[in-house]
Amino acid sequence: MLQGNAAAQDSVQQNEIPVLRFSATQLIAPLALTGAGAAVAPSFKYNVRDWRNDHFASFHTHADDALALSPIALVYILDWAGVRAKTDFWNRSAILVKAEAMCLVSVYGLKYTTLEWRPDGSDRHSFPSSHTAQAFLAATFISEEYKHRFPWMPYAAYSLASSVGLMRVANNRHYLNDVLIGAGIGILSQKLAYWTHGYRWGKKRKTVYRADF
Repeated sequence: MLQGNAAAQDSVQQNEIPVLRFSATQLIAPLALTGAGAAVAPSFKYNVRDWRNDHFASFHTHADDALALSPIALVYILDWAGVRAKTDFWNRSAILVKAEAMCLVSVYGLKYTTLEWRPDGSDRHSFPSSHTAQAFLAATFISEEYKHRFPWMPYAAYSLASSVGLMRVANNRHYLNDVLIGAGIGILSQKLAYWTHGYRWGKKRKTVYRADF
């Protein structure tokens, strides 16, 4: 029975383009994260940094580098293995490229405008966290592509993305507000890419509008 349902889903995907339509509820998470980041008082973010230096001064990991991108690779691996994503390869890839472009422009535009020192004093590109923005962009991407098959996927994806943000703080590379606002930018960039995509490939298929996947 489960195999039949999966086959039916694949059959539907071949004839339908699942378009993610804008809804105000989808703004809640990114706006809440950016709002929380903006509300972090300077004294609090410095206290978090000092607490980290007092208790985890020797902590360092490169796991955040790989984890930030891993959900994107997993989408393509799963699709190649026959576990079909919601969107076909070409439309999905175009959506991802647009999201990455919006995210990079937003993040690095802020980095080179604000010139915020990192907690470790290594450079003046702390705000916002590009790793965290990338991690939450990737989490949104895999969630939108696979939560129709795996309802638990958003929980796993965003938990992984949150761990990247925590590691950036634990590595003394970012303040708390850097990762919160980075997370909001990542989610919003990916959502915007879905909302504005023209679906120029697969025109013979029926377009199905959804408030959310």
